[in-house]
Order: sequence, then C-alpha cells, then structure tokens
Amino acid sequence: MDVIGGKIRVKSLKYILKSRMLFLLMSFTVALFILMVRLFWIQIIKGDWYKQKAFEQHNSERIITPARGNIYDRNGKQLAFSIQAERISINPIEVRRTYEDIEELSSRLSEILDMEKEKVLEKIKKNNRYETLKRRVQKEVGDQIRILRTEKKIGGINIDEDSMRFYPNRNLAGHVIGFIGDDDQGLSGIELVLDQELKGIEGKILSEVDVLGRPVPFYEERRRNPIPGLDVVLTIDETIQYFVEKELYRAIEDDKVMNGASAIVMDPRNGDILAMVSKPDFDPNNPRAVPPGYDSETWLGNTQKDINILSQTVWRNKAVQDSYEPGSTFKAITTAMGLEERVVDRMTSVSDFTVRVSGHNINCWKPNAHGVQPFYRAVYTSCNPAFVEVAQRLGVAKFYQYMKTFGFYEKTGIILPGEAIGNIHAKPMEIDMATASFGQRFQITPLQLVSSYAALVNGGNLMKPRLVRELRDSHGTVVKSFETDTIRTVISTETSDTIRNMFEGVVSEGTGKNAYVKGYRVAGKTGTSETLEEGRYIASFAGFAPADNPMIVVLVVLDNPQGGAYYGGTVAAPVAGRIFEQTLNYLGVERIYTEEDRKNMAAEVYVPDIRQKTLSEAKKILTEVGLNMKLAHEKEQAMDEVVIHQMPMPGVFVAKDSAVIVYKDENEDEVLLEVPDVFGYSIQDASYILKTNGFNIRVFGVGNAFKQSVEAGADLPKGSIIEVEFKSLDTH
Repeated sequence: MDVIGGKIRVKSLKYILKSRMLFLLMSFTVALFILMVRLFWIQIIKGDWYKQKAFEQHNSERIITPARGNIYDRNGKQLAFSIQAERISINPIEVRRTYEDIEELSSRLSEILDMEKEKVLEKIKKNNRYETLKRRVQKEVGDQIRILRTEKKIGGINIDEDSMRFYPNRNLAGHVIGFIGDDDQGLSGIELVLDQELKGIEGKILSEVDVLGRPVPFYEERRRNPIPGLDVVLTIDETIQYFVEKELYRAIEDDKVMNGASAIVMDPRNGDILAMVSKPDFDPNNPRAVPPGYDSETWLGNTQKDINILSQTVWRNKAVQDSYEPGSTFKAITTAMGLEERVVDRMTSVSDFTVRVSGHNINCWKPNAHGVQPFYRAVYTSCNPAFVEVAQRLGVAKFYQYMKTFGFYEKTGIILPGEAIGNIHAKPMEIDMATASFGQRFQITPLQLVSSYAALVNGGNLMKPRLVRELRDSHGTVVKSFETDTIRTVISTETSDTIRNMFEGVVSEGTGKNAYVKGYRVAGKTGTSETLEEGRYIASFAGFAPADNPMIVVLVVLDNPQGGAYYGGTVAAPVAGRIFEQTLNYLGVERIYTEEDRKNMAAEVYVPDIRQKTLSEAKKILTEVGLNMKLAHEKEQAMDEVVIHQMPMPGVFVAKDSAVIVYKDENEDEVLLEVPDVFGYSIQDASYILKTNGFNIRVFGVGNAFKQSVEAGADLPKGSIIEVEFKSLDTH
C-alpha cells in the first residue's frame, strides 16, 4: 500500500513539474512573441518616428526664414519686397546651464529687444531646446545681443538671418497687395491668395548636442539654405494707381464723402486691372494702426474687437467686397439690351411722361422737362421712363437673361479674397424689371460693373478681370503665366460700336459733361442711387476713352457725399475726368482738339518774362500776347525805367486780357489784396469779380465756380493767379 501510494505521489509530482515547465515554456513563448511584436512595431512600423526622435535628441535645429517673393507692378516697379533682418532665438536648457542669473539676463534681453521681461523669463524657463525670442530685428539690435553673449559667456543664444516685409509706397494699392502676419503668412490681398507661391521653403541650421542639450565639441554646424519664394507681377500700373488714389482722396476731402469710395481702371481689351482703389485704406507696413475715427489712446490693434473693426473699415476692399445700387450707370447695359434685340435704335421716339407699373408711378429725375425725344437724347438726359419702356419691350425673361449673360449673377473670379456677388431679384416681376432698367433696387459690385462696361466697348466680349500677369523665380524666369480669359460674347460688334458713339454724347452734351477732357474723346454715364439709409446717396460715373478705340474703362463710386451736391454728374464725373486726362496723357494717347477746345484754349495765354525790360519794352511784349501791364503803385514814371519784379511770375498760364503787375523799384512794397469769394458764379462773372479786385484767374472745367485755389478773405499779392474749378450743377 505504501509503495503504491509512493508511486502515485511520484506520478503526481512529475505531472506538476511537467505542467509547470509547460506553463513556463508557454509564458516564455508568449513573452518572446510580445517582444518580437514590440520589436517589429518599433523597428518597422514606428522605425522612422523613433529615428526622427533620436535625430532630434542628438541634434538642435534652427530655422532660416526664406526671402518672400517680391511683388511688382506691370512695369517692374517694386510694390512689396523683403529686406534683411535677424532672428533672436535661444536654447533655454543651454542658457540656464551657462548663466545662472536668469532674472538679470531677462532684464537685459527685454531691454535690448523691447519686450516684456516676464515673457522673456517665461521662455528661458522652458524645458526645451528652441524658443524664438524675437523676429525681424535690425542688425544693430542683433549686434547688441552678440556683445551681451560674448561679455557674459552665455551659451544657447542664437542670432540667425531673417527677413522683414516692406511696402515702399505705403498705402498705395494696399488692398490689392495685402499684408502678412507675424509668422510670414499672407493675411489679405495677393499676399494671402498667392501665399504658397510667395513664401518659399525654410532653411535650417543643424548642430549636434549631447543628452543634456549641450553642443558637442568640435562639431561643425550643417546648413540647408532656404529657397526664396516666387515673384509676382501684377497688371496694376503704379503710376495710374497713384493718379486714381490722389483723385479719390481729393474727392473725399472736397465733397465730404462720409462712407468711403472706390475706383477701378481696367483695360477693356484684355481685362487687365490697371488700378484699384478703396477708401479708407491702410499702410501694409502697419496694418493694425488705429483707423480714422477711433481713439488712439485706447486702440490696441490686436484684440478680436479691433480686428473686426479693421476688417469692416480700412481692410475692406469696397471695389470687390461691397455691392451697391449702380443707379443710372446701369442704363448703358439696358441700352445695349435694347439695341441688340432691336427693340430700339438711336432715333426711336421715347418720352419722359410718367410710366405706371404695377400701381407705381415712375418719373424722370427731371419730370416733364424732356418731352418726346429720340432715344439717343434720352440717353444724354438720363430719362428714366425711356429705359423702362426699353425694358418693357424686352420683357422680364429676356431682360434678366441679359443680366445673367453680362455676369451679374456670378462672381467675376478675380484673384482676390472675399469677392461679393451682389443681389439680383430671384423671382423678378415687372416692377422689379422697371426699376432695374435704370439701376435701382438691385445690387452689384463695382468690379462687375467695370467688367460689363469693358464688354460694352471692346466689341462685346465679357473678360475675366486679370490682376496677376505672371510668376517668376529669383532668376527672373517665368514659372507661370496668367493668360487673358474671354468668358463669353454678350453683344455684337455693331451694338458695341453704337454704344461707344452714343455714350460719347453723354459727356459732350449730356449729364456727364463734367467728365469732359479737352482733346480726348471721353464717353460714359453718370449715376446717383439712394440707399435705404435716409439722406445717403451713392454718386458714381462709369466711362471709357478714347470713345472710338477704348483703352481704359474707369469707374468712380462715392458713398454718401455731404458737401452740398450728391449727383454723380456733379461730384463723381469730375473725378473720372481728371483720371481720364492724367491716365491717357501718361499712356501717350495723342490729343485731338475740337474747334470748341481750340476756342477755349485760345482764351489762355502764357505769361512771358519781362523782368529787366524797360516799361516800354515790357508793355509791347505783353500786348503782343494779349496781356495788359499795370504798375503796382500808381506813380509818375518814365517808360525807360526797368521792371524789377512781376506778378504773376513768368511761365504760367492766365486768362487772356489779364493784367501783369510790375514793380520798377526793388524798394517798393508788395501790394497785398483780399481774395474775394466767387463760389457759384459763372466763368464770366467770376472772372469779372477777380479782375476788378486785382487778381487773375485760371479756369478749370465748365459751369459754375465750385472751388477756388485760395480761400476767400486771404491776402495775396496784387496780380496773383486764383485757380477756379467750375462744375455744371444741373447734372444727374
């Protein structure tokens, strides 16, 4: 029994040992499998990640900012470029290891870098190997950091190359160019939409470090040079942009435009934007500066509230992002519809009698003043009922089909952010069409209207607005070209020819006469629209020149002029006229004067130099050019006495029959007179008032005196020239 029991116990013990060995074997097998899986995960699946981590642990990396691409105008003038600067960064671990008094170091660094001490201290205390203290510092500041680093024997402070964006023309074309943020990312304009092309590829400086982050002795830094961004060539012409900005600013001041303004100049032949201006504007060098009307004492510029204000004021490109009622400038589109569909021609009889549509009366802006007249005269006088009649002959379906064809239901596709689309009637009725025929009760963008005018006068082709011509690398090689793009044909060449001829008469004879320029065939249409805000009007003028072969289309929009007049023909047309004159002259377009132009020009003469001439000789010279001579002081004189001083000075133009005041004694006191007020007077009356008060006049424009170069009441030398601007005030 004991033997048997012993055998049983032995078998039991063997079984237990066998089970334990099997368990251990299985455990080791599972563990080995887990280790193999883990090894596979580390070596194969996550191998690259661990390799990168190991590389980062043994290497320190610093960034080299690439030079952002330049932005040029169409003639190669720089509108934006990057200048050399420096970046100050630290290895916090190495800084603390080599310099214990980080409080004192923070104070020194914050003083040199013009930073808050707490922010510098916070970065130094971080447990990593790379922190940027400040970017885009001048070399002089970097040199101070170098001196501090050497004097204190501080490790871990790096001064590397960086770049700083600079806009040499300040506000000029700011909305088009845009600006960048602190991280070199484009935030608006071309800087935003072409950010990937402009920003380039970062370079790096690599150095090997030990486990504590200390530089390995005798290790040479490795450098990967940055690749500069591509250059952008715009269609904008810097000079034309300057003309438009200057004239828009002048209009805002003169006409007290309260809600900003916009203007666009386009080449209708290819859709190129030659100038685009929106006011108010900003300086891209300091885009977060306090906008007009806000308190500079409380303005920070970096809060969300401030950003919202900036986005709705100075950053807003009104030419692209705003929509408005075009008013009578839209009558050119209605005219094209009627001519194309042959429901009217130049000589079709229309009237200004009240039109009743869906229970509403529609009158001419000058009720019952025009009567029955040929359609072309209705265009000249901007008679609303005539255009309602054209729309009714077309019908609602046809009228709005043309609206779509001209592109008013879609964005133009310009390469700028935030383009608006306008607001056209979704389910139009006859009353909608009637008011739309003369530009009321629907909204479009300035850019849409300019594009449609280009189609009206270029033979009928709707062009996609082009703002960028090409991209170039740093060697000047063209990488990408942006070709002109014809979207569709909207009217026939015959209709386009008629439009050009008809709307030239609007400027020479009609409501647009304040846009007239001597020697240039300017055509266009005025516009005045009333907003939902009581007493707020939008004055505009859209036109083209030369009328027989248009090279430019110009649109001027003034939002809420409060200077006494608000009609487009009164306040916007003169602005457009000055833009036309300067731009066409700059483009080298030859002036061809009409007989009326020559007659008006003959009324001005060039003041000759009569100094050091005897009175007798001076009188003869002045008489020959149509001027009179008067002595400053009425005393007896001998005609052989010599002229010492004259007023006006030589080399200026004055009206014919003006008087040149002469001084024959250098000791004679200059005679000062008080300037009279000629506001509102006709050219004839203003000339008479100034001449009888001892002054000369130079006339600009036609109509009534609107502005004089010297304020009434000021004292000026007798014979001085007062430049007076005249406007036709009976325009719409």
